Amino acid sequence: MSSAIPNFGEFVLTLSCRDTKGIVYAVSGLLLDAGCNILDSQQFGDVLSSDATGLFFMRVHFEASADLGDAAALTARFAPLRERFAMQLHIHPLARKPRLLLMVSRYGHCLNDLLFRCRSGQLRADIAAVVSNHPDFAELCANHDVPFHHLALPAGASAEAKRAQERQVERLVDAQQIDLVVLARYMQILSAEFCAFLTGRAINIHHSFLPSFKGAKPYYQAHERGVKLIGATAHYVTAELDEGPIIEQDVERVDHAHSPEDFTAVGRDVESVVLARAVRWHVEHRVLLNGRKTVVFR
Repeated sequence: MSSAIPNFGEFVLTLSCRDTKGIVYAVSGLLLDAGCNILDSQQFGDVLSSDATGLFFMRVHFEASADLGDAAALTARFAPLRERFAMQLHIHPLARKPRLLLMVSRYGHCLNDLLFRCRSGQLRADIAAVVSNHPDFAELCANHDVPFHHLALPAGASAEAKRAQERQVERLVDAQQIDLVVLARYMQILSAEFCAFLTGRAINIHHSFLPSFKGAKPYYQAHERGVKLIGATAHYVTAELDEGPIIEQDVERVDHAHSPEDFTAVGRDVESVVLARAVRWHVEHRVLLNGRKTVVFR
């Protein structure tokens, strides 16, 4: 996967529909007739496993001539095909950088990692704002010229107070035309209303010790039990806490010689890398929802 800046005439088409004959032929034929050049194409039919959804997924990276217009014009060309196959189809212009809003509490490793990746060009996205229920990372964000919004939540805040704070975030998401909200270790449980507002456009990261080690200091709990693998999971946010469709996971080995502090350091590294991969794949339009699962075209 190249991180080079794409040409203005490049687009990514993503689609899902019931698996049937002729989909690839129809899509590639339409692009050919429109004078487009396919640069990369991937597809997957979920039809073989016992829990198969019967859906077909496709991602096409293509180049279009200037006279074809923008993504809306290209999408309009696909209207008959979309209706014929009952497709969920989207065309994304690669000239436009996706806009991110990051949410963080008091652990800043994932925030710092994403700020650096965007600033250095490793992650092709714009961080439009950072929201936190604590003031700790205002200076860090200022150093990256990213607006920081401290939306305080006192300890023991009521459900009404939390929902009022979430509405502030919703207004910010709308005002800043945010494409993806990233919970970069944001340690608040989101309401069902907020999760519904963010459906398909919010990613969370957490350690993979759940449900064994809940609550405070999970890495210390894992150390006490002699855990040998430390992992992290990035997934889409749903109203079911930490049970949304998984995008990426990874693990690192630890052993008896590691202290609880070593466990924590390893865990934070894994969390940062896993979250960065998930965000990158999302903004590159490589992740498609497949019921409670995802299809990730790498």
